[in-house]
Amino acid sequence: MHDARFDKLAKLLVEYSIRLKRNETILIEAFDIPDEMTIALIHAARNAGGVPFAQTYHARVNRALALEASDRQLNLMASHELARMKKMNAYIAVRGSNNITELSDVPPKKMKLIGQKMRPVQDQRVKKTKWVVLRWPTPSMAQLAGMSTEAFEDFYFDVCTLDYRKLQPGMKALHRLMERTDRVQIKGPGTELGFSIKGIPAVICGGDRNIPDGEVFSCPVKDSVEGHVTFNAPSIYQGIAFDGVRLEFKNGKIVAATSNETQKLNKILDSDPGARYVGEFSLGFNPRVFQPMRDILFDEKIAGSFHLTPGQAYEEADNGNRSQVHWDMVSIQRPDYGGGEIYFDGKLIRKDGEFLSNQLKSLNWRRSAGRA
Repeated sequence: MHDARFDKLAKLLVEYSIRLKRNETILIEAFDIPDEMTIALIHAARNAGGVPFAQTYHARVNRALALEASDRQLNLMASHELARMKKMNAYIAVRGSNNITELSDVPPKKMKLIGQKMRPVQDQRVKKTKWVVLRWPTPSMAQLAGMSTEAFEDFYFDVCTLDYRKLQPGMKALHRLMERTDRVQIKGPGTELGFSIKGIPAVICGGDRNIPDGEVFSCPVKDSVEGHVTFNAPSIYQGIAFDGVRLEFKNGKIVAATSNETQKLNKILDSDPGARYVGEFSLGFNPRVFQPMRDILFDEKIAGSFHLTPGQAYEEADNGNRSQVHWDMVSIQRPDYGGGEIYFDGKLIRKDGEFLSNQLKSLNWRRSAGRA
């Protein structure tokens, strides 16, 4: 049966998120999602006058390829995919899988090799195309969110079709504030952290890169991070579930790291020298996302959260750090998660997850669009 919500989401992605223009080429990558959604995206692209291309993938097939991946195979794959990506003006990826840990038993060396070989393809997509990526609702995601499948699907389409234009005034005010800020201090349970963002741009994420969206990010000066931070949102990275991650910094470098999987955590952080430095700092404020579900595209936008990212910095907000790792780690500062404070240049700007300035209060979950 045709679901009108597919058409609404496809229209938003094509017309708002990537703003596809007539005769522009677009690559649609569909990972374990219904054919009907892929078809809805093709129709939306054609209605906008674009030229759509589609590729379908399956997680179990990708695992089989990854387990036996060779240097020669990956070189050929990367060359082929890079050539194709260079012909694209836009890119949409919709990723669904009933098992988010499907790659958990792929050896770390294989995952590292794949990351290295496919980096040029990712760089081409991120730097040279108009792109947006999102997850697809599955029973496993519903389980992680503690919801029924039907209730989670309703939540998903409600969140993903949010009118991000209503957040723009607050996001622009936060953008201006971050760009004139030097020192950032973060305090909370298990957290006493300080760093500088002086001279590094801030970037608004308002529905034009990731869906769901709702964050403004910058980046610490590479060697400025000092102190310790504990992340209270669970995480998945390289198919491994991590809980209670605690990082300790000195001169910008992670000098100690613990979690429920301390050995595996440190192995990832030892992937290359840049993995132990931070490549992103962000404040999340999506008014319809409240609980973590081990899906970073949702979790990094949680209302009243912040995240720090060991690894690669984005060129739009660059501190020069380079790494094959880019791991967003999230901490929620609302009262139900223990509270916390964020200071900019000594001034308290957010307490217990709520912004205090009148210019920023529209970003608070109690007052934002879609929330009473």
